[in-house]
Formats: sequence, structure tokens, C-alpha cells
Amino acid sequence: MDDNKKTEVSADSSSSNKNFIREIIDEDIKNNKNDGRVHTRFPPEPNGYLHIGHAKSICLNFGLAKTYNGKCNLRFDDTNPAKEDVEYVDSIINDIKWLGFDWEDRLFFASDYFEQLYEYAVKLIKDGHAYVDSSSIEEIKEMRGTPTQPGTLSPYRERSVEENLKLFEEMKAGKYKDGEHVLRAKIDMSTPNMKLRDPLLYRIRHEHHHRTGDTWCIYPLYDWAHGQSDSIEGITHSICTLEFENHRPLYDWFLDKLGIHHPQQIEFARLNLSYTIMSKRKLLELVENKFVDGWDDPRMPTISAYRRRGYTASSIRNFSEKVGVAKRDGVIDLALLEHSIREELNKSSNRVMAVLRPLKIVITNYPENKTELLTAVNNPEDESSGSREIPFSRELYIEQHDFQENPHRKFFRLSPGREVRLRYAYIIKCEEVIKDETGNIVELHCTYDPETKSGSAQSQRKVKGTIHWVDADKSIDAEVRLYDRLFNVPAPGSDKDKDFKDFINPDSLEILKNCKLEPGLQNSQSGSRFQFERLGYFCVDSKYSTNENLVFNRIVTLRDSWAKIEKRNKS
Repeated sequence: MDDNKKTEVSADSSSSNKNFIREIIDEDIKNNKNDGRVHTRFPPEPNGYLHIGHAKSICLNFGLAKTYNGKCNLRFDDTNPAKEDVEYVDSIINDIKWLGFDWEDRLFFASDYFEQLYEYAVKLIKDGHAYVDSSSIEEIKEMRGTPTQPGTLSPYRERSVEENLKLFEEMKAGKYKDGEHVLRAKIDMSTPNMKLRDPLLYRIRHEHHHRTGDTWCIYPLYDWAHGQSDSIEGITHSICTLEFENHRPLYDWFLDKLGIHHPQQIEFARLNLSYTIMSKRKLLELVENKFVDGWDDPRMPTISAYRRRGYTASSIRNFSEKVGVAKRDGVIDLALLEHSIREELNKSSNRVMAVLRPLKIVITNYPENKTELLTAVNNPEDESSGSREIPFSRELYIEQHDFQENPHRKFFRLSPGREVRLRYAYIIKCEEVIKDETGNIVELHCTYDPETKSGSAQSQRKVKGTIHWVDADKSIDAEVRLYDRLFNVPAPGSDKDKDFKDFINPDSLEILKNCKLEPGLQNSQSGSRFQFERLGYFCVDSKYSTNENLVFNRIVTLRDSWAKIEKRNKS
């Protein structure tokens, strides 16, 4: 499957996928607002890798543009050089392309508008709507008051226009140190909306910017740059998450005072997943403190991590569509995301046999030095996938857990004196258990019934259990990484009295060496996906796998095993 192939139907393009945002846009088009244009944007901050929550926003914004034959920009809100990096810019571009979306020639940066934003700020000063405050950041925080108590006026609030212009120009020229002055809007220190209590527009920061270098030493705050950047680009509908709802009056105030194009901000509920942390600050903490193997660690909720783990772009787009667009925050069960990839891989991935914890068996009545080729179906869900031949000989490997020396009542796999069918092969019977000097089982001696070859006319005899296997001589070695949920509680960041890292699942990664796989997997390419029969879905790791050392990642189990765990914990 080509993940980079552009999708013909976006995550929001289904005619049945109506939501309140589309109802607003439909009404705007009906009233010929913005001359019927629909122009959205996706505006990430380049201070981390994109996660699954961003994927929902990407699908929504680009999907709306496609639905209404409009446009969607990609704009980096790069206003904080202390936390931004070209690495993040490159990763975001790659992630959006991989998801299947295209901004054409509309790649922008807020830093493209630094000169224009500066001129806008000068206009506010000239019109008496902004002033330079020489208070410390701590003093400014104290002046803001609380949600129930009004703030207090800065002693510098009534500086003259001339003095403010002079100070602001000197700030830009680099005359002052970090924190010596800030530029604030002059709005209302008694309003209940804390965002309107003379918010900061600019701060001094002598930092090297990844695009503008050392040209600037004053940088606009996010709230100042965001709305004006939307306006400059002619955005019609500024789609953002609910935490920006109380920012909207501030954006409106800026745009009205400047008298420029006024995009409409519409808020929707952000994506929250169970067993998942979405805070970029906390994700960065996991990376920097080596709790995970980088931003693309397959246990992380980043798009690059899902890609490395083996998720497909279409499964994430389908998940975003299933989640839908809501007005209130909620938590989506991680199982829904896992179901989306299972649903796709069940149809698209070829079946193969792999033994992760090998136990050797010797079929004592099978001819020595004989190898036969048996036919195996590649994918029962896709007839066009055809079949393959797999080798079978006297010595094989099976899974350790497919044998019990003293089986419990409902165990129907291999045990002493019991028969089981080998998938695509014969019925075998365990005759002898071989142990080492410490009592560990190291080998099983079995016999086979040559009249029970799978697919033959004589193979009608039934047994209760069927297990997978690989040929011992022809199998290939591989490393298999069993990834599971990074956290072992549904809401790892909800308890303010505990560190979210205390809830890291100690079993979130198990690395198995010397696994045995079908020989046909020898030349599997990076990112190739398979269903290991009875075990789950796996892909070739794009980071560590080589021709000499194959590494497979578990994408997802065949079934939602966590549902049973949660049910048991509740009972």
C-alpha cells in the first residue's frame, strides 16, 4: 500500500459527515460571506513533533478546504525562537505529506510577517491602544489580578505616544536586555476575561531565530501574531480547539482596532485519547529523559511514531472521521484508533507464520533430509493476493505457549499424547518431552499422520487445535519488538498530585531476540506490514532494521486485550 498516494476523499469530505462547523460554513456561503470563499489553515508551532490530536486538526482543515473547493495553508507560528527548531519544521512537513494532504504553494511562516506585525503594533501605539511597560514579568503577573478580582493599572500605562514609540523602536534596535521592557495592549484591567487584561504583544528576547537569524531581538507573542497572520493570508475560517475560545475576544479586538480583514474563529473539541499524554511539554520530557527512544518511539502518540510502528495514513484519516467534530471536550478510547488499523490491515496485509518464542519439535517418523513445499494462502480477505509455498521438514519450531506438559481443561493445543494440526500441514502427536539438566523443556518428539496433509482428499480427520510453525532449517532469525500502551492507566496526566511518569507501563516494550520467521520474509522492505498468524500485525522497523538484522515492530494485537484487563480491574 502506498501511504504517500493522495487520497481522493478527505477525512471531512463525506456528504454524510455533517457537523456544526460545516453548518456555519454552509450558512456563510449561502449569505455570500467572503464572496463564498473557504480558506482554512493548519498553524503548528515548530516546538515539537505533531501528535494524533494534530492529525485530527490536519484532516479537518484540509478536509474542509477540499469539501468546499477552497484552500488550506500550512503556516508555522514560529514566534518563540527559544523552543523552535528546523528539525520540528521538517518533521511537520513530512507528517502532513504522509497523511496525504497538500498545501500546494501556500507554505508560510509567521516570521514572514514580522515586519508587518511590527507596523501593526506601531499603529496601536499611535492610536493609544498599546504601551511599553517597564515592569518585571512578576510584577505584571501580580497586576493582572484573579478571575474574581480586577487587575491593577501599570504605573507605565499612561506613557505618552511619543515615549512609547521611542521605547518600542529602541527595543527593536536591541538597546535593552531581555525582560527590561514589554509592549502591552491597553484594553481593560477589570474585565472577567483575563486574556483582555492588557495582554503582552512583544517581549525582548536575544535569541537566534531559525529563519530570521539575529535580525530581530523582539518577538511577537502568539496571541498577537496568530490572528493577524490569519488576516494577512486572507483566511476565512480560523478553526481551532476549545482552549482558544476565550482568546477569541482578544483576536476580535486586535482586528477591529487595526481595521483589517476579519477571519471567523470557530472552536471545536480537541482530541483526547485514553492511556495517552498529549502535552508537547510532557512528550518532550519523555524524550529528553530517555523514557522513550525519541519522538518516533512507537509507543509515543506522534504521527512519526505511528508511522514507524506501522500505522497507515488512511487508518489515521479514517479514525479522525469516526471521531468526528464535537463542541465539548471528551476522551476517546484508544481502542477505537487500534480498531481503525486492525480493520484496514485485516483486508490489506498478507498472512505469514512467525514463532516468537521458539520450541523445537522433531517429527521422528518424517523422512530425514526431506523438505516439501506446502501451499499457504496469503490473505483470505483478498483473493487477488494469491498463495505462497512454505518449506516443511523433520525439524520445526512452534511457540512455547502452544505446549503444556500438564494441560488445563480448556487447553486444546499440544501436550503429551495429544494431537494438534499444524497450519497448512499435518496432524502431529506429542510422544516425548525432552528436558535439560535443570528441568527446562528444550525439545518435543512427535509423530505425524501422513494421511492428514492439509488440502488433500484424505485430510478430513478433525482435531480441536491448530497451531502455527516454521521450518527449523529454512527459517530466518529476526528481532521482534512487542510494543504496548505506554501508560497503564486511562488518564495518566489527570492526577495533579502525582507525576504522570509514575504511570508508565513497565511492560510497554518487550524485545525478543532470535525469533524464527518464514524464509519468504528475508528481503522484506522497511515499513512492510504483515499479519503474523495468531499473534498480531507487525511491520519492518524503519529505524533499526537492516538486511543483516531484521527488526519487526508489533503494530497491534489481533484483538483488544486491554478490554479484558479493564473489565477485570472493574470487577
